[in-house]
Amino acid sequence: MTPELGQLALILALLLAFAQGVLPLVGAWRNNRALMAVARTAATGQAVFVTMAFLLLVWAFLQFDFSVQYVADNSNLALPWYYRIAAVWGAHEGSLLLWIFILNLWTLALAVLSRRLPEVFIARVLGVLGLVSVGFLAFIIFTSNPFMRLLPMPPDGGDLNPVLQDPGMTFHPPVLYMGYVGFSVAFAFSIAALLGGELEQAWVRWARPWTNVAWGFLSAGIVAGSWWAYAELGWGGWWFWDPVENASFMPWLVGAALIHAQAVTEKRGGLRAWTILLSIFAFSLSLLGTFLVRSGVLTSVHAFASDPKRGLFILCFLAVVVGGSLLLYALRAPKVAGGKPFSVVSRETAILIGNLMLTVAAAMVLLGTLFPLLGDALNLGKISVGPPYFGFLFTLLMIPVVLLLPFGPYLRWGKSDTPVLKRVMWRAGLAAVACAIVAALLTDGEGKAIAGTAAAVWCGFGTLLYVFKRWREMPAGRRYPAEMAGMLLAHFGVGVFLAGVLLTNALSVERDVRMSPGQTSSIGGYDFRFDGVQHTTGPNWQGDQGTVTVMRSGREIAEMHPQKRTYTRGQVQTESAINPGLFRDLYVALGEPMDRTQPEGAWALRLYDKPFVRWIWAGGLFMMLGGFFAAADRRFRTKRVAEAEAVPAAALQESRA
Repeated sequence: MTPELGQLALILALLLAFAQGVLPLVGAWRNNRALMAVARTAATGQAVFVTMAFLLLVWAFLQFDFSVQYVADNSNLALPWYYRIAAVWGAHEGSLLLWIFILNLWTLALAVLSRRLPEVFIARVLGVLGLVSVGFLAFIIFTSNPFMRLLPMPPDGGDLNPVLQDPGMTFHPPVLYMGYVGFSVAFAFSIAALLGGELEQAWVRWARPWTNVAWGFLSAGIVAGSWWAYAELGWGGWWFWDPVENASFMPWLVGAALIHAQAVTEKRGGLRAWTILLSIFAFSLSLLGTFLVRSGVLTSVHAFASDPKRGLFILCFLAVVVGGSLLLYALRAPKVAGGKPFSVVSRETAILIGNLMLTVAAAMVLLGTLFPLLGDALNLGKISVGPPYFGFLFTLLMIPVVLLLPFGPYLRWGKSDTPVLKRVMWRAGLAAVACAIVAALLTDGEGKAIAGTAAAVWCGFGTLLYVFKRWREMPAGRRYPAEMAGMLLAHFGVGVFLAGVLLTNALSVERDVRMSPGQTSSIGGYDFRFDGVQHTTGPNWQGDQGTVTVMRSGREIAEMHPQKRTYTRGQVQTESAINPGLFRDLYVALGEPMDRTQPEGAWALRLYDKPFVRWIWAGGLFMMLGGFFAAADRRFRTKRVAEAEAVPAAALQESRA
């Protein structure tokens, strides 16, 4: 009865989501405390039933219940248990259930941790989240039911896509969805503020920790996805501007702009309308990513090919959410204007410039992602938009952000002292120039290496200057509040990321070679000796495993074992071998045999020497930690009570009117 119980749990969750989405909003409008109290109860009940449905699907996979269509399509008797768990979200229906499960986790956390907020306001927030749940639960029940029966039950199932049979897939989608779905909380806060007329700074302070945590999770998810693509796909790259990669990157860019705009709104009362608009855009782009992945309009290793009616459902849902939100914004936005004045040289100006660049970059990525689809729909032929477009324009747009980054901690609200900024510019600039000269000497004038070194030192050293300044001037207990520590970690992470990206692109060496056992090929100062191939087996695959010995100056430093696997249903997958290091990776991918009639014949191999590639993911992890640290600031907790009591009653009267 597992499938039937799962379907029943989803139906009950839909009913509770409807109650959560309608009754609290009516209660807030009518000032009916009994209806408003339904919000937390319904949210808790919905979370219980969605969790039950999710665990029942996990159980069906662990028990090889091939009477469930989704289980039979995405697992088999030979699939290891940990990949059976990953298979729960390895295709369309299960990934959608994971989305709903995580949405309920966010909603439940908000219901539990928001008891000090005004009852009317939190009723609206939970009501908005309930309406979002209604849309997704209706989608999964009516178009994408993961508990659909398959009769007669087959003796064995299909298989999980081999590219998804990687340890990274056990945590990459859940972490990425935590970021995606987390922006629904910022969206709900902004819609609740528009509904109630509470357009002062208080609601932004309540929303800031949630936004920072969501952005931190999305950063971690993108880093994990980049690592998975690098390690699993065998091409040695970390980002390809794939449409589905772009789908997660766009809300990340808008989210980065949002967390800075929220700081301006909370501390100075400015950018109020812009902050609300960014909240809407961040969640809308998350929904757009869902549409792109699940509509079947994209061809991608990440995408789930789907029935077009599913894409139509999501597109209509997206139109309702975005259209309704923007309509409400248009009606309320004229009342939002306000804020304290600021000079040209101020933190507000720097954040405004950064916001402009980040949102334009997100729009550029959106245009490049959708343009081929529009061209195809309008019969303009097949149009390809690839890395040359994205890489050039994104770099151009990020230059102002990189140049402003070291000044961020030094800039004051309202107006800043220019002598302090000049000292920072000279110190960070001289350090960047000196390191760039060293890079030019070591790399024979390689332009990207010089630019990468200069940009990384400019951002990193400029940030460290402020760290040392606070260490000297402030008492021990007040040096680095969590919000400031988060900002410094994230800004330092940008410097590390820039070093990784530009130095890897400039200094990486790649070579496709034909090698027989005993032959040696040299790249990047390393000698790769091919020692032959042996047959090997795994729990649900068979394959060939090569042995490559890496030497430097005659000394063996690594033995690497790339594989070419054939899975139970005939799919072939390359498993690269990576020898990691702080300053370089050695990477080997096994190609095809050049002569299948000779068991000890030559093979095609791809060899890489990739300096500083791990700095890319280290920079992303610093940014992730920055988001989490900023959210943990005590200020967001200790002042909530006073602010909640200070919310004017006039806002409630206005909303009722």
